[in-house]
Amino acid sequence: MLARQAGLTPKAVRHYDRIGLLRPQLIDASGYRWYSAAQVEEARQIARLRRLDLPLDEVRRYLSDPGTLSAALEAHRRRLEARLARTQRQLHDLAHLRDEGMEHSMPQTDTKLSAEEDRRIGIALFNATWTLMEKENRTRDEDDAMLHMAHASRHHWGASGTDAAHLARGEWQCSRVYALLGRSEPCLHHAQRVLDLCQENGIGDWDLAFAYEALARGHAVAGDAEQARAYTEQALAAAEDIEEEESRELLLGDLETIPGQRRFW
Repeated sequence: MLARQAGLTPKAVRHYDRIGLLRPQLIDASGYRWYSAAQVEEARQIARLRRLDLPLDEVRRYLSDPGTLSAALEAHRRRLEARLARTQRQLHDLAHLRDEGMEHSMPQTDTKLSAEEDRRIGIALFNATWTLMEKENRTRDEDDAMLHMAHASRHHWGASGTDAAHLARGEWQCSRVYALLGRSEPCLHHAQRVLDLCQENGIGDWDLAFAYEALARGHAVAGDAEQARAYTEQALAAAEDIEEEESRELLLGDLETIPGQRRFW
């Protein structure tokens, strides 16, 4: 039960018990582990931090002293950025080695990455951008990095030959970054690209709903409350067709964060 509620696998729950990270309150005669309601939230925090690849020692430190989390996450962000930089360099070197092995007799001028390389870089940059989007009190340099990574991620998704849905999500992220930076014109430009890609390729469900959300947010940033409300209503209408309840709730939560909007659903 705890594993399902917290988003962990039963194997992970057993492992966390063995290492003393998440002990059950009781193990009955049949060997079944019983956890309290309070431990469910603790398990969810563990699952969330482990999805970020935060080392177990730092997760353990946070559980014993929640005040250490901010410093731990900042240190982990730096590790991920360093890892990303190393990966990009390795991909670059790998491409050169591959080309040298294929053709020794002539200089190589084609530096185009493979579709898989573009896809991997696109994913890594998307996730790194998202990390900065969620960070409070970003520095100016972090704002710049967030913006450049969002555009670079969208470029690599496009270069990988991926489907239109992924391109729309890349455009959505660019739009959200510009909204965070208070820049309405590029925010609306990329939001419109999301909607165009959805409509041109028959994409519905949550991608379409979030296209309207992005347009609502862009108009709110621009100070156009009437248009923001109109697109919010379209997002709500599109939400009715979202199959997964979790995705629908995510959309509704995002709509609540649009500047100047009030909840009316």
